[in-house]
Amino acid sequence: MGTQNSELYFVFMNYDPEYQRLRADRTKQGADELDLYLSKKHDELLASTLEPGSYRKTLSLVIVDGFAVEITEDQVMLIFANVLRSAKGVRVVEKNQELP
Repeated sequence: MGTQNSELYFVFMNYDPEYQRLRADRTKQGADELDLYLSKKHDELLASTLEPGSYRKTLSLVIVDGFAVEITEDQVMLIFANVLRSAKGVRVVEKNQELP
């Protein structure tokens, strides 16, 4: 997937008790489990919501249970953002706004 005609969106998730439990474990193993849990959770949400090849997850955010996703194709960016907004477990979807 190229980066031409793409936009970056941040997706923040609703309260998740498993996320809270894993985040409370301050050990190295706990941090690794949290990273794995969130990456899988975010990947599964994207795979079940958006068309393959139309997006690229750029990172998972551990501190807030969220992720950044690059969405391609101008004509469908808004549709995909709205689909993500309505997905179960999603609290907020915001387009990245670069400051001058």
